[in-house]
Amino acid sequence: MRSFRKELWFNVPTRRAFINITPQVDECLRESGVREGFVLVNAMHITASVFINDDESGLHHDYEVWLEKLAPHEPVSQYRHNGYEDNADAHLKRQVMGREVVVAITDGRLDFGTWEQIFYGEFDGGRKKRVLVKIIGE
Repeated sequence: MRSFRKELWFNVPTRRAFINITPQVDECLRESGVREGFVLVNAMHITASVFINDDESGLHHDYEVWLEKLAPHEPVSQYRHNGYEDNADAHLKRQVMGREVVVAITDGRLDFGTWEQIFYGEFDGGRKKRVLVKIIGE
């Protein structure tokens, strides 16, 4: 069995963003040489997310509006966590959107359903953060 590990780094200048990272994960898969197995894609920061969904701008807008209703950024005084930083809402948004995804690898390709893509979700941008790509298989 083969094992492959790579870190993807992001420094999003805006507070929040959704970035399609499927091409980077595909490149990791090519580098790994794995034809059958699994890929884990994991946000390695507590205010960022990795999730699977459709790459459609209307949906991304709806996520933004919905998440802001669930965990509004302001007023920052509403959160006990806020003290040194103003990112309590980002922690909550990450909890909703998830930490990682696992995708099957079949015949050297990511085995997705229709329209599925992998996204990095940033909820407290402005600093460098990483995503782990771990591939195991044969």
